[in-house]
Amino acid sequence: MNGTNAVEDRERFPTLTAAGRAMLAFMREHPAAPVYRNHSGNKLLAHEVEEVRQFERDIATAAVGWPADAKPAWLNEFIRTAFASVPYYRQLGSPFRELEEIPVVSRADFATDIAAFVPDSADVARMINFRTTGTTGHPLLIASHPVVAARYLAFHKRALRRFGVELTHGQGQVGVVLLGYQQRCFTYVSVTPAMGESGLAKINLYPDEWRVPEDRAVYLDALAPEVLAGDPISFAELLKLPLTMRPRALLSVSMLLLPALRAQLEQRFSCPVLDIYSLNEVGPVAVYDARVGGHVLLQPQLYVEILDPAGQPVAAGQRGEITLTGGFNFCLPLLRYRTGDFASMAVSGDGEPVLVGLSGRSPVRYCALGGWINNIDVTHALQHLAIPHFRVHQHADGSVVLRLTQAMTPLGEQARAALEHLFGPGAVTLEQLTAEDKTVQYTSDMEGARA
Repeated sequence: MNGTNAVEDRERFPTLTAAGRAMLAFMREHPAAPVYRNHSGNKLLAHEVEEVRQFERDIATAAVGWPADAKPAWLNEFIRTAFASVPYYRQLGSPFRELEEIPVVSRADFATDIAAFVPDSADVARMINFRTTGTTGHPLLIASHPVVAARYLAFHKRALRRFGVELTHGQGQVGVVLLGYQQRCFTYVSVTPAMGESGLAKINLYPDEWRVPEDRAVYLDALAPEVLAGDPISFAELLKLPLTMRPRALLSVSMLLLPALRAQLEQRFSCPVLDIYSLNEVGPVAVYDARVGGHVLLQPQLYVEILDPAGQPVAAGQRGEITLTGGFNFCLPLLRYRTGDFASMAVSGDGEPVLVGLSGRSPVRYCALGGWINNIDVTHALQHLAIPHFRVHQHADGSVVLRLTQAMTPLGEQARAALEHLFGPGAVTLEQLTAEDKTVQYTSDMEGARA
């Protein structure tokens, strides 16, 4: 499955040089390399590589935010363009006078007909797409472009720079390794032209994807990437490997990262561990910074509303659904896109917008000893434990089931005791979480659980 040919490489890597070919061969043909199930490439044309580099320079110095009692200066033109060029909005008629008058959309709308949200100006011949299932249903096909995919790096660089990390790896070095730990996982190798064709690999740490499980550590040490990106599940597996490599940073880009697991990772690898709030529909949105008490926004052309269930803005400082307008994906401009994620909004001392108490899933209330509690209270109860993944379900009779992976069984009793402080003695039972893939973290059968 690791094989490819020169013709395929030219199609996937239009600007590939001899150095880039050597990097691809190194990652594919290393004796400890995994089974690569897929092929992918940057598909960037020469002029697009330069555009991406300029975009990175612009993002590095751009201000992010908007006046306290006003909208961003770019917003009105963005709305006018969307109503003129996007079929879904064009059929609504003339642009609305105020952003708040525009109907909200959700993942379900995209899943029904993603083509209706792609602007007429999109170059269909160059478009790319990928499918995501998410955690709450609505399988989704995302419209994108090679330039859009390459732009992610600009926001990751901005986030890393906040913690004192400037990326330096280039020709002949591996820049980024993306980690997964799933029974099924898209895996491939590529190079990053804007970073001198540094190597990029998406690997699956699931043991069945390797000749022998020991090859995982051998291969990662050989690649010695500057940055590792993954989720709490793959990072928990990473901690088990006898690695000698020292990445300069770890990026957690999906699911909840509990503080105890972050601390273990930082101690083991002696580097910052960044918790990045990122969505397939809009890319990297924000990065957590404990110094400001929340996730700091990363995109200068992204406006955030916090809405109640009726689609109305909540009062300042109140919690609601994160709703996005703007973005850098010119194949999928967003107008009032309800993300299904929840937080309140604040402003840092430097004037930066901050998402506070981010919960990347629909809020679920639980019936506890003192009445209804937020699912974030459950998170707080467990945050002292290095649990990479869990599920909490409340039955209609009020009993609670905590599901943990088999690897986390030794922490089960501590976790149960922590939750019983909320729900009462004997109210919590433990079960094994058997699904290796993404799952909905908080669920309930109780009437009124959906706040």
